[in-house]
Amino acid sequence: MAKILRAARMERCIGCESCSQACARLVHDLVSWSLTGIRINSAGGISTGFEARVCVACDPAPCAEACPTGAFYPRPGGGVRVKEELCIDCGDCARACPYDAVALDPETNHPYVCTHCALCVAFCPHDCLEMADLDAFRGREAAHG
Repeated sequence: MAKILRAARMERCIGCESCSQACARLVHDLVSWSLTGIRINSAGGISTGFEARVCVACDPAPCAEACPTGAFYPRPGGGVRVKEELCIDCGDCARACPYDAVALDPETNHPYVCTHCALCVAFCPHDCLEMADLDAFRGREAAHG
């Protein structure tokens, strides 16, 4: 059963970016707040909260459809997986994403996107993130949409 990373309780977020750092270090072997699969942005300042820029598991995934080499390929149920060895750093994936969930390295144009691995969840000190069943999540969205 496919799972999706959800920023379910962002009202608790203090903008510490521990999740971003965990993703950068554990998934991408980097030290970065912006070159990661999850990015935290201020929604207008600390008094108005923060928002998480993260893949919402589109199905079909526009980023995968735009990828000319197949480096971004559909994950069962929605979202993408990435074959790093096929990526040519063209940036088409980021331009195609309607949620600004694909980050591009400004120097190399290399893309970073959440693959719903869940490694960041344990590093959020305020329990803002969770892994949810993708089918149940889509059912709730359809009921409220």
